[in-house]
Amino acid sequence: MASRITRDITKYSFHDDYSEGAHPNIIEALAQTNRSQQSGYGDDEYSEDTRQAIRDLIGTDKIIIYFAPGGTGANLLSVASHLQPHEAVIAAESGHIVSKEGSAIEASGYKIIAAPGANGKLTLDIIQLAFGRSAEFAFQPKAKMVFISNATEIGTVYTKGELEAVTALCKNLRLLLLLDGARIDADLTSSKNDMSLIDIYNRTDVFWIGGTKNGALLGEAVIIKDPAELRYHMKQRGALLAKGRVLGIKFRTLFQDDLFFNLERSSNIVAAEISSCLLALGYKLWAETDSNQELQKELEFFIWEHLQDGPLVVRLVAS
Repeated sequence: MASRITRDITKYSFHDDYSEGAHPNIIEALAQTNRSQQSGYGDDEYSEDTRQAIRDLIGTDKIIIYFAPGGTGANLLSVASHLQPHEAVIAAESGHIVSKEGSAIEASGYKIIAAPGANGKLTLDIIQLAFGRSAEFAFQPKAKMVFISNATEIGTVYTKGELEAVTALCKNLRLLLLLDGARIDADLTSSKNDMSLIDIYNRTDVFWIGGTKNGALLGEAVIIKDPAELRYHMKQRGALLAKGRVLGIKFRTLFQDDLFFNLERSSNIVAAEISSCLLALGYKLWAETDSNQELQKELEFFIWEHLQDGPLVVRLVAS
């Protein structure tokens, strides 16, 4: 985890996009449905309504959707349900699974092959080089999956052309592609975006839609083409909630009246304004702003990196 500045309730926090509770519509929906008796473990009507809403957004009914409590769990479940213990995941060094998930992937027996990213992204050359370090030789873990985030940890986004190229390479190398969508809302509402959910669905093997960082109390929706043994992995890892309705209600509310995307449009506008103000004050941007993240007397934020020549990189996140 990046270095953290001590919390002070008198300051405005740019630590992350989940420092606050939830959108009022979600709190209201939870209260209104509280007395309704529902089936457990995600088989409730609210979760099914959400699944249908996602199917409608993507434009196909041939979609399997599960709900996970958080992002680390969503990534672990996505990896564990697709890989064997001797197989590995290629990820950028800045990738969330590399340094911000408590080694959850590797603690479960799956090696991560960390590679230098380019503005937080994996390029074809980077993937090819990492794959080459995982030859078909029993002394080394066998690369089987590529992990990317959109938006990335530093706020950049993949274009449709970039994602298509990564997808084509993965197919050529017989690698699966996992897209971490913790901030997929930021990606899809970015001024740099030229993709839709159907584009992402068609070009990945598994991806997930984040709720925690866009107005929900918690929860992520995992979209998977080959569910395999996912439900068993969920139960084994404590991710199959008896009161799965709680996740279903939140996502159902987010997908009503375009709330999910409207919330992030607002965040992206604020992030762009922060970028402009920082540039006007003479600061340099470590990476160009594509989404709702920006790299103390009056503010709280994370120190992201200490550069060798002295300056600090800080990340400011709007919500």
